[in-house]
Amino acid sequence: NIQAKEVKVETSGWPDYVFKEDYPLMPLEELGKQIDQNGHLPGLPSAREVEMKGQDLGEINKQLLKKVEELTLYILHQQKDIEAMKTEMQQIKLSHEKK
Repeated sequence: NIQAKEVKVETSGWPDYVFKEDYPLMPLEELGKQIDQNGHLPGLPSAREVEMKGQDLGEINKQLLKKVEELTLYILHQQKDIEAMKTEMQQIKLSHEKK
């Protein structure tokens, strides 16, 4: 057991690259298939692997941040789609009201 008020883990390769335009965000359908097939998120270790080998704190922190950033992108894409659908529904509603 370790008790500390603060732990600083230095690491490089922070995943801000996820926000670059050319980042290949996995389609949600493919992501779902990989989760069904492997039982965990792609790019993260399985529970069994962590139980057997342990986990480097700096590396898992980096991997988890990458997943949070990817989730943020999925949400932003979905919000954009929702707004487009709202606009389309309003246009359809207006066209029906004019008839």
